Amino acid sequence: MERKWWMEQIGYQIYPKSFKDTNNDGIGDIPGNIEKLDYLQELGVTLLWICPVYDSPMFDNGYDISNYEGIWPTFGTMEDMDTLIQEAKKRGISLMMDLVVNHCSDQHEWFQQAIKDKNSKYRNYFIFKKGIDGKLPCNWRSVFGGSVWEPVPGEEDTYYYHTFAKQQPDLNWECPELRQEIIDMINRWLERGITGYRVDAINFIKKGEFIDREPDGADGLANCFDLMRNVPGIEEFYAQLRHEAFDLHECATVSETVGVGYDIIDTVVGEKGCFSMMFDFNYTNLDVENEEYFRRRDWTVDEFKKAIYLSQKEIQKVGWSSPFFENHDLPRSIQKNIKDEEYQNEIGAKALGVLFFHLRGTPFIYQGQELGMPNAIRSSIDEFDDLNAHSMYQRSLQEGFSEEESLRFVNLRSRDNARTSMPWSNAPYGGFSSVEPWIKMNETYPTINVENQINDPNSVFSFYKQMIQLRKDNVETLVYGLFEEYDCGNQEVISYSRNGDKKFIILVNLSKEEQKINSVDGKIVLNNYDTFDNTLKPYQAIVVEA
Repeated sequence: MERKWWMEQIGYQIYPKSFKDTNNDGIGDIPGNIEKLDYLQELGVTLLWICPVYDSPMFDNGYDISNYEGIWPTFGTMEDMDTLIQEAKKRGISLMMDLVVNHCSDQHEWFQQAIKDKNSKYRNYFIFKKGIDGKLPCNWRSVFGGSVWEPVPGEEDTYYYHTFAKQQPDLNWECPELRQEIIDMINRWLERGITGYRVDAINFIKKGEFIDREPDGADGLANCFDLMRNVPGIEEFYAQLRHEAFDLHECATVSETVGVGYDIIDTVVGEKGCFSMMFDFNYTNLDVENEEYFRRRDWTVDEFKKAIYLSQKEIQKVGWSSPFFENHDLPRSIQKNIKDEEYQNEIGAKALGVLFFHLRGTPFIYQGQELGMPNAIRSSIDEFDDLNAHSMYQRSLQEGFSEEESLRFVNLRSRDNARTSMPWSNAPYGGFSSVEPWIKMNETYPTINVENQINDPNSVFSFYKQMIQLRKDNVETLVYGLFEEYDCGNQEVISYSRNGDKKFIILVNLSKEEQKINSVDGKIVLNNYDTFDNTLKPYQAIVVEA
């Protein structure tokens, strides 16, 4: 592949509502992001993705945008945003924003005009349908529960379409005028100084045929994924985005493209694709089916290993990936990917770090992952903020699960797990704020926090610094080198190599049993234990320079 600037970066994701509060209202803000840039520089971050800070009614915590070129006042001002861009640049950190253009807020001026005047040009910016014989246009279930169709106020038997919440009407990408508005907005932000985008739910923008499907739930509805994701023809929209916006600025773009099969990834990344790189969810969603929490499935380490291998080999053929285990929509990885509770600690956190961070691609760390933050357990559904947690809880009850079982499902998978306040110290409220945060804090903050770890050479934070430095010191191999499976003589161990001007072997034991492996000649450059003797201890992970 042609080498690009974004391939060598170290990505880090901020959830601004929970990162740092500077005006003591319990909600993080842009000045808080600015305040902590030195921390990110200390860690080694060079590419920063911040979740939406745009104007929003915050029904879905900013993923319901009411003004793409305004800042939510609680987060700060556009002047604060400009300062963040410049201060990050001074520290060698490029800034990437969220691009949310499958849908907007129902409070957006476009939608308000569309429902106010059916003859307005904005009517074409959204998807409106008439009912059929007194029924909804089709029987699909939205991602956040209930029908994808919502009645238009004051109009008989007319509905608008929403893939997600009813407060998030889908934009109609078949409308050329809408596409031009979006492209112009993207270019204005790039001209302002950001260097790229994480692109939200982008493989939903092309719609399939609105037809009834066989119901798959007790609510009598059917999921919409197959006819709303990766629909043929979407590559035309991708091409316009790339040629009229992204390519003009040589920016970095990462696609959130859940459900993309490897047979079509060349439409997403690579020479013919639209985006610089992609988050591959094929190995992060092994624990659920159809992305519904209550549809739990057991998984094995062997399945996990094979899913990672397949992802690496298939994406490597055509383009670039963004290895990750955590983000704002996923639970914490030490509970999600480590089955043995006694190793859901710093040993497990380091093992998972070794596993994902050395894969081929531009790695992304989610805030607090570098500390080994765990999930936050809640004892009542009323303690959850995430609208999808409430939706999944109700779906679980509908499907016949008990309140106790439903609450367990939500605790395991809720997006709130990743959205608790960043713990900066063991001070009240973890040094995040001087007042109670907007979301219940993780109870582990008195011990798992930045202040405790930043100067501890054995901490998870220090281990992440070592991994980052190793990657920066070995760009030819750990950035550009090929990924290959490695036979260590034990199928229970996840093992792979990176091959460039050097060779690094990565060996990870994700079990509580010791695992004997073949002798490996070379220098151990990373180890989450103090010793190694050709037997990997429980959850031991090593990197060997062969």
